[in-house]
Amino acid sequence: MPYPPGARSGDRPTTVKPCPTCGELLGRGYPACLGCASAVDHLWLADWLELRTAERVSAGEEQDRALAVRVLSAPVGTYPWTCTDWALRLTLCAECGGELGAGPPVCPRCAAADSARWEWDHTATPAAMSSAEHALRVAVAVLRAPHRRREAVGSTWRLALPFLLAGETVTPAQVRELRTRVLAGRYGDLARLDTVAELVTLPLAPWRRWS
Repeated sequence: MPYPPGARSGDRPTTVKPCPTCGELLGRGYPACLGCASAVDHLWLADWLELRTAERVSAGEEQDRALAVRVLSAPVGTYPWTCTDWALRLTLCAECGGELGAGPPVCPRCAAADSARWEWDHTATPAAMSSAEHALRVAVAVLRAPHRRREAVGSTWRLALPFLLAGETVTPAQVRELRTRVLAGRYGDLARLDTVAELVTLPLAPWRRWS
């Protein structure tokens, strides 16, 4: 089946809740917090393990790296987008030596790999990838390589990730509203809120009140 969907096999939280490890909303400490990282990466790893079984690949670093080469060499849409992302994580960039697609902004090989991954999103059907799944993918990619984006972009997706992890939709318009509030210096206040609606309606100035 072309464009097999991703991030639909692993269990995910059904509600936004605190991480038992760091105390932030689950996912917000990604990837530094082990609890947040485990909850988020489980969705990617579940698909990778399914692929490994389907391809009859035994467990092991060498076998995983060989499978990663196969995934990254295949035409777009052959494998789930989660497997493409996981393959990038398993592959070292020949130019900078870091995780492929997550190296410094000046690395041309990482820039090309990061750009190529999004072709899946642009060519897949809505049934293969929902807008919420695309946003989840963007959030995780940004947080795995925050040095490749402006700080406000990383902070915006960090605030949104717990809701995306729980299966909620955060629209592009809401992302823009949230980023506006981050740029206004309200990250600390935003981090104390529990819903997307509250995040995107927080007054830009702290002395203002909701009407």
